[in-house]
Amino acid sequence: MSLTANAGRIDILKGIDLTVQSGETLALIGPSGSGKSSLLMLMGGLERATGGQVMALGQDLGKMNEDALARFRRAHMGIVFQSFHLIPTMTALENVATPLELAGTRDAFERAAKALDDVGLGARHDHYAAQMSGGEQQRVALARAFVTRPKILLADEPTGNLDAANGAAIMDMLMDLRDAHGATLVLVTHDSDLAARCDRIVNLRDGMVETV
Repeated sequence: MSLTANAGRIDILKGIDLTVQSGETLALIGPSGSGKSSLLMLMGGLERATGGQVMALGQDLGKMNEDALARFRRAHMGIVFQSFHLIPTMTALENVATPLELAGTRDAFERAAKALDDVGLGARHDHYAAQMSGGEQQRVALARAFVTRPKILLADEPTGNLDAANGAAIMDMLMDLRDAHGATLVLVTHDSDLAARCDRIVNLRDGMVETV
């Protein structure tokens, strides 16, 4: 994967050859700038590779247009970001129901309410992001990611914006939800405790896989 800047072409990822097994929990670790988030974004079809191939569930993401990628993510993937990415004008319930509504799910709000209950936010359905703590917002983001029952979950520094106590709680919820849904989980983290709870750790440095 490369990008073009004023200084010329910059290679972000180089010669990555990585297979993630169905149901596996994989941690991507490494120093800042090593390419962890770029690799995760490629896996989710949120960035496009300038070379090579990205396959997910037997599908070549590089051959899909943006609409097809969006449909594929909606049907098969859940994504959790460090910065929550909640829609501020929507309540917690509306945020979680949105991907279901986009998919045409009839019981979207019932399923969204259950997902919020599952992450301990049964009393926060009607609250907006500004009315919730960082830990609560990340719980909403987890509920939104899992509500579609995805086969693949991608998480980019899911505890990075949280204090130790909230980070530990989110870490527990992430693993519990993954176990309950049987999803394949790939996460980027600087948290050694979170990485240690994964089945496998992949260390990146300078855009290359250093250890697997």
